[in-house]
Amino acid sequence: MSGIVTTSLVPPLVAALAAIWLGRHFVAAVAYVAGTFGTLVGAELLNMPRVRSLQAPMVSIGDAGTFDGAFLAGLVTVLLASL
Repeated sequence: MSGIVTTSLVPPLVAALAAIWLGRHFVAAVAYVAGTFGTLVGAELLNMPRVRSLQAPMVSIGDAGTFDGAFLAGLVTVLLASL
């Protein structure tokens, strides 16, 4: 079994800093979108070239674990940006 592994605090921290820098009056909304989409784009779309090397008959992009991680990354990002 292979997969994409990352630390659980670095992506929300980077997204929170970007939201604070770019968000102005909408820091929480920008933080949530940046944390969620950043996780999905980074873990899923940027790794699409690796799909051919898996030689699997079927590939599932975005199972429950990925979406749970993206949702939690969005929430943690909002909490960090609110501090």
